Amino acid sequence: MSKVNQVENLTPDVMFDGGDLDCGSGLILLIRESMLKVPVGGILEMRSSEPTVAGDLPPWCRMVGHEYLGRMDEDRFVRYFVRRGEKAAGQEEKNLRQDKQRAREYEWRVRTRSTGRLKSTVYCRNFSWHVGQPASFEEKDDYPSSVEYLLGALGGALATGYAMECARDGLEMDDIEITVRGKLHNVLVQVGLEEGDPSFSSIELKCFASTLDDEDAARAAWERTVSRSPLAATLAKAVELKIKFGIV
Repeated sequence: MSKVNQVENLTPDVMFDGGDLDCGSGLILLIRESMLKVPVGGILEMRSSEPTVAGDLPPWCRMVGHEYLGRMDEDRFVRYFVRRGEKAAGQEEKNLRQDKQRAREYEWRVRTRSTGRLKSTVYCRNFSWHVGQPASFEEKDDYPSSVEYLLGALGGALATGYAMECARDGLEMDDIEITVRGKLHNVLVQVGLEEGDPSFSSIELKCFASTLDDEDAARAAWERTVSRSPLAATLAKAVELKIKFGIV
């Protein structure tokens, strides 16, 4: 009997949707937490739309003592089946606590060097990118300003986060677009022409989502996205952050 036929006949004890998460960004924590609800010898079904899970999940199961049973491909996601191992049962709760503690203590680090006129380079993990002036009025520059990176980071965090929330809820989005506008109290302080407050006075963000799915569910997913965003939560404490959402 083929692997596909084998998993087609399985009845999972617990099912959860991992959405777009990969194993390095929280999925393993969710798997461990869901596995605690499965009896020893029982089956967990995990649904995922992240391609890298296919290569990462089987060796993780072998490492921790669960049995990887196979996968079944659907149109928009893959169903993975895992049998809870007896040897792993006693360690599952302890491992989950340890994983949560490591996640809480995780520290993000970047290194930045001045690498040219009006240019710095940021190095982080396997990435590097160039940053221009702290703020710029020019129509065109060689590199985005720091102000633009901050606004772009906020928009990118919410766009990606919202797509992940929608995927986990089974909501199909045709398009997600976010615009972000920001004003400073006094940008002339930054260039040394005046004294005063150079901070942001306001940031306005608008999300436009295109979907034929349930609008209330789409709006609820957006509200969760905003409430879970580290950047949105941090900026909201420091500046007037206006966030709007619309279905188009």
